[in-house]
Amino acid sequence: MEWKTIVIAVLVVSLCFLAIPFKVQPSETKEDVKLFEEYVTKHNKSYRRDVHEYDKRFKSFQTSLRHIERMNGLRTSKESAYYGLTEFSDMSPEEFLQVSLRERKMASKNSSEVYERRKRGVSNLLVGTGAKGTKELPLKFDWREKGAVGPIRSQGNCGACWAFSTVQVVESMAAIANGTLPSLSVQEMIDCARNNNFGCEGGDICSLLGWLLATKMKILPETSYPLTRKTDVCKIDKSNKATPGFRITDYTCDSFVDNEQKLLAAIAYHGPVAVAVNALTWQNYLGGIIQYHCDGSFVSLNHAVQIVGYDNTAAIPYYIVKNSWGPSFGNKGYVYIAIGSNLCGIANQVSSIDIS
Repeated sequence: MEWKTIVIAVLVVSLCFLAIPFKVQPSETKEDVKLFEEYVTKHNKSYRRDVHEYDKRFKSFQTSLRHIERMNGLRTSKESAYYGLTEFSDMSPEEFLQVSLRERKMASKNSSEVYERRKRGVSNLLVGTGAKGTKELPLKFDWREKGAVGPIRSQGNCGACWAFSTVQVVESMAAIANGTLPSLSVQEMIDCARNNNFGCEGGDICSLLGWLLATKMKILPETSYPLTRKTDVCKIDKSNKATPGFRITDYTCDSFVDNEQKLLAAIAYHGPVAVAVNALTWQNYLGGIIQYHCDGSFVSLNHAVQIVGYDNTAAIPYYIVKNSWGPSFGNKGYVYIAIGSNLCGIANQVSSIDIS
């Protein structure tokens, strides 16, 4: 009887191991289904009664779940970025790129105005800082604490991040100069800006700044030209010279790859900056500091944001990045990106602005 007991025990144990591969997938799918049902209800998704669309979204949702597991597995500390379900988690990466980011439109290299200003660098806008640019750089700096940063906006399905980030920097520079933070029109830029900018279909920060400087166009108050998040005909009344607003008087478009100390100096000594980034891996970002798996190559840039500060005293030094996907995204609308490795391409194209 004893040998029979041993054989039975061995068979039971073997069956347990053999059963594992067959049980994991159904259990995982069942849990995925439950999570997806809760997700659809929470975000009030319109496809809940469309069987084909529902199935398509569920597959993308499962891909996001596995991606979230992998990314959270890379966390090295409590400060590290963490990932979970967002309003974008039912999109494929390709759809997320198309709907929330858009292909970035680059200025032509024949555009001498834009490229000359790239060559000039940020130094012209930092006259008088001297050695302070490196020796006395504050360990941390946050323009929000000085009342120079407006509330988080939402671009919705309009791919005009290039306009949101630029206008937000102009608002900040106006607050630094005048002590009052204005709310300026992004929609004016969406409808009116030319020079390789295409409204909700994409654009480029440097192209916009070049156009604003060349045309001497004022950026009007939000109340004069409200946000619709749709590309429309330009409604500027050029005959009304008394209209309040702000003009670009100077700007730079710099690359600080391998020299992010200069980027920190630009933020601390001049003001918030607009930057192009690669935000493809932000689809399921919930908070914390991004340290890994965020390609920084120039060709991967697909989004534009505003850097409003940094913290070099943190366990993981990071940039404070203001996004335009609403206050429920990330860190109350903000993204934190580790300093020093050009993560997400944050140092590839940096724009500082002067206004009047």
